[in-house]
Amino acid sequence: MTKHFSRQTNSLISIVCIASLFVLTSCSTQHVSNAASRSSSQAVESTGLEASLSLDGQAMLVTNQVEYASAIKNIQAGQTIVLANGVWHDFEMLVIGKGTQQKPIRVMAQQEGKVILSGLSSLSLYGEYLEVSGLVFKNGYSPTGVVISYRAKADQLANHSRVTRTVIDGFSNPDKFSSDYWVALHGRYNRFDHNHLQGKNNAGVTMAVRLDQVLSQQNYHSIDHNYFGPRPILGSNGGETLRIGTSKYSLSDSFTTVENNYFDRANGEVEIISNKSGKNVFKNNTFFESRGTLTLRHGNGNVVEGNVFFGNGKDHTGGIRVINGDQTIRNNYMEGLTGIRFGGGLVVLNGVPNSKINRYHQVDNALIENNTIVNVSNINLAAGSDAERTAIPINSRFSKNLIVNQQQQPFKLFDDMSGITFADNIMNHPAPNQISGGFEVQNVALTRNQNGLLVSATAQSQGIGADQNLTPIDKTSTGVQWYAKDSQEVVFSSGNIINVDSAEALTTAISQSGPGDKIVLATGEYDINKPLQVAHTLTIAGENRASVMIFPGRTLLAELQDGASLRLESLTIDGNRAPDSAGNVLVRNSRTPTLQNYRLELLNVTVKDLNVNHSAHVFDAGYRSMANHITISNSSFSNITGDILRLDKEQDDLGIYNVEYLTIENSEFKNVQGALAKVYRGGTDESTFGPHLYMRGNTLFDVGNGKRNKHAAAIHLLGVQDADIINNTFEQSQRIIIDHTVGEPQTLIQGNRFIQTALPLVTETFAKGPSTAILIDNTHTGSK
Repeated sequence: MTKHFSRQTNSLISIVCIASLFVLTSCSTQHVSNAASRSSSQAVESTGLEASLSLDGQAMLVTNQVEYASAIKNIQAGQTIVLANGVWHDFEMLVIGKGTQQKPIRVMAQQEGKVILSGLSSLSLYGEYLEVSGLVFKNGYSPTGVVISYRAKADQLANHSRVTRTVIDGFSNPDKFSSDYWVALHGRYNRFDHNHLQGKNNAGVTMAVRLDQVLSQQNYHSIDHNYFGPRPILGSNGGETLRIGTSKYSLSDSFTTVENNYFDRANGEVEIISNKSGKNVFKNNTFFESRGTLTLRHGNGNVVEGNVFFGNGKDHTGGIRVINGDQTIRNNYMEGLTGIRFGGGLVVLNGVPNSKINRYHQVDNALIENNTIVNVSNINLAAGSDAERTAIPINSRFSKNLIVNQQQQPFKLFDDMSGITFADNIMNHPAPNQISGGFEVQNVALTRNQNGLLVSATAQSQGIGADQNLTPIDKTSTGVQWYAKDSQEVVFSSGNIINVDSAEALTTAISQSGPGDKIVLATGEYDINKPLQVAHTLTIAGENRASVMIFPGRTLLAELQDGASLRLESLTIDGNRAPDSAGNVLVRNSRTPTLQNYRLELLNVTVKDLNVNHSAHVFDAGYRSMANHITISNSSFSNITGDILRLDKEQDDLGIYNVEYLTIENSEFKNVQGALAKVYRGGTDESTFGPHLYMRGNTLFDVGNGKRNKHAAAIHLLGVQDADIINNTFEQSQRIIIDHTVGEPQTLIQGNRFIQTALPLVTETFAKGPSTAILIDNTHTGSK
């Protein structure tokens, strides 16, 4: 029997049995524990209506927003509103009321995962003892700048309230750099648990604890058992997954507990968690292949305990960064972390003397003990030491830690270590000379225990390293069980194979293809007379590079729409039938800013004769576009009047850039009037990892000599953080020009031949002194 709420009488029925969801022989009353009870933090998630619907009081089913508004207006303690299954479009949902600990007010899905809030939708809570559960936010974004807010207005906060078993998936503002939050915690004694958040593509913290008023400080919130799923590389500051406080209020205490959460490939920026307040506890969280660190950026007296970091050798995976006073780092496990500089496995920073509240306070009285650190590339102490950051760590202790590396010892010391006492540590390599004592060198034998962690029986017997019983929380124990946690990037050529033999068939195949499909072109000529519109991950390949000829007939060959990625493989592109127009482009992004990151690969292709008019380019990145990677491999480019790769659109100097990884290998570039690559990352922000350039085994002849190449460079890099230019030949070409800006750029130029080509020029914009670039084993012949 299904009963509906009557708008005419505004009456609330006492018991509801929803026949479409489950069958009961009789309606029953079930009890659910206090929504915000701290004692329930370890509770197992409830997944069905029969397990989560309180029938102590009264309940109603509402089917539209008008019914909901009427119901919430009259809600009383102990009552429940059930949202009918379906899509609730443009629903700015306000949950308002005053429940009690024994009788909370609940708003819930008729069936968890079947109530979808789409379009311009949001959720705000205002009152006491409120609980919301079972919703999915998808296919839209918040019109208010917050998807889920624990307040209605600045003075209308929620306390003792809970959001649980709810999903936010890709609910991102389409303007990538329009910053917003997905979750904002205000008030006190609130809980956010067993939720699933993934795919935030735009700027702004995924989840923030707000301390911008007294009634939200010393809040004792609980953030537990959540699945923080993949967050793509943002390519700018503002990509944190969790932030507690802000610089302005960082001397205030929050008393927030963050425990038993799973951070899965949370790659937004260098801070996965940005702690900016005091007295918080980060306990028993798992970080899986996540770029960046748990960063104690501001605030004092925080505890980081029992967390597990699995980097699995992935680039820029980090651990814990320590700043400020009275921080405790104990019983954590870190393995396979490759991060460098501020994103290392364990980083203790230098501070700024008499620091302003938004800079770097001195590390004072830090306790770093009983941690296990295995195959971690960098433990950086006094990191960031420079003319401003001169306040070394003081009154601190580094003890009973187990450090085992297969290669070399991981310590990098950037200043005086006299303020740190080292005692009772075990390491399998000698410590640096600047550290006097405190390390016993052992050939440590490690075995992997039943919890998946490497342990040493010898170290355990001495009370050194993390507790052998430390158990990382598994992602299946977080979030919800009814929403998949297998979000993966679509792999090229992972779908169907579609064979075509004409230009018309190619256009049709693209429009009818699916993500991951591969279109194979038969031997022949293909005159493309309208731009190819690529809408998803797609491969276009020829049967044979020499016998499949594509002739662009318009100013643009292919456009990548938002969400698209393209691989061109084993074919030849000939520009001699292109229109006589300046600025022709083979491939570009949409002219409008894009939200989702893309990939571009040119593998075993020939591109020639883009010279009908001047400034014909191979690839032109769009403004506010971001490539996870661009790869050119085993390819040939000749007779081109413009640039090969234009990745320099973000010149407003906000730290934004157009590509994370650029790889150019085993390819030939001949008679290219523009540059092979122009890569730009301006500004002074230090919150990102890239761009990266890896260039090996290429030959460049007569590259960069065109009069419209304003930098007079074959390769022009500004702000690139990591560049390896190895074993290439540059002949009769313009030089490489590199400008080191923020961070600690790493440039290696090795084993190259420069023939009638000037040697590379590397300048330092901010750092004083000689360039930090390494130029070794290069040869230079000729007059330039």
